[in-house]
Amino acid sequence: MRKQEGFTLIELVVVIVILGILAATALPRFINVTNDAYKAAVAGTAGGFGSGIALSHALWIAKNEPATVTMDGGSTVNMTATGWPSVASAADCVSVWDGVMQNPPKAATAAGTGIDFVAAYTAPTCTFTYQKNTAMKVTYNGTTGNVGFVN
Repeated sequence: MRKQEGFTLIELVVVIVILGILAATALPRFINVTNDAYKAAVAGTAGGFGSGIALSHALWIAKNEPATVTMDGGSTVNMTATGWPSVASAADCVSVWDGVMQNPPKAATAAGTGIDFVAAYTAPTCTFTYQKNTAMKVTYNGTTGNVGFVN
């Protein structure tokens, strides 16, 4: 008689139970990774936007306070008398967003396919709401030039 080799049913059940316990404890950590990735993406975008706003202000000063400045990518940005990109509507917010950043995430005044941020305007602030997590926003104050990140 030949002896058969393999796992018993009890051994297989024990392994499945152990894997279930490991999955139950690890799953909440993996769920939070997605939200952390969104937060990092929006914070990075806010940083890039803030740098673009600061650069446009520096160009405005360096070029003796013109009404418009031409950014490195060739886009023209309308400036206020105090040297910050001018905004008076949600469409202006999108124009500044596209004007001061090179290859920015897609922003529009309404949600839609392929839109990353939806712009809204309440004087004097532009608010760009991230569509994958609407609690996360990038703000721009057209009076002071301040750019913020809300999560």
